[in-house]
Amino acid sequence: MKRNIVILGIVVAAIIAIIVWNNQSRAPSKEAKTGNQASAEASAAPIVGSPAPSYKLASLDGNTTYEVGGKRDKVLIVNFWASWCWPCEQEAPDLVKLYEKYKNSVDLYAVNATKYDTVRGAKDFVKEQALPFPIMMDKDGKVGDDYKVFSYPISFIVDREGVVQHRIDGPQPLEEWAKMLDPLVGKAS
Repeated sequence: MKRNIVILGIVVAAIIAIIVWNNQSRAPSKEAKTGNQASAEASAAPIVGSPAPSYKLASLDGNTTYEVGGKRDKVLIVNFWASWCWPCEQEAPDLVKLYEKYKNSVDLYAVNATKYDTVRGAKDFVKEQALPFPIMMDKDGKVGDDYKVFSYPISFIVDREGVVQHRIDGPQPLEEWAKMLDPLVGKAS
């Protein structure tokens, strides 16, 4: 009986630690930022309103290289994911629907956190989820570092000017995606 109570206490303490860590790692609202926080955040791009970090990554099969940086013909979603990530698995069917709905006006690039994943795991995930959009491999983790990705999934919506318009932590309902994308898609370049 005592052993069960100790185990329960450890589990509860771990959950509380995770909640506290998550709350501390979230950035304060714009209104609450001090000058030092704002300048520190500016150096920790990409933030909303800053240029999306440029990168070139190979596709999952290694036959294509995709490039991000600067002006684009379409709005872009950059989605960071891993095959072992349960929320990524939950998000995948919605990303497929999103891609099908917006494929004429939005590019969706899924960047696998290969440094923390396996190529085999990524390939299996893509096959199981039937992902129709480009899959890129961040083998050294540099792109994830440049985008300040510390958990998965995280997505960025980049406008046609190459500027980050939204950072999306975790899966979102399709209605929320539409609220973020529709104004950007409707803008003429």
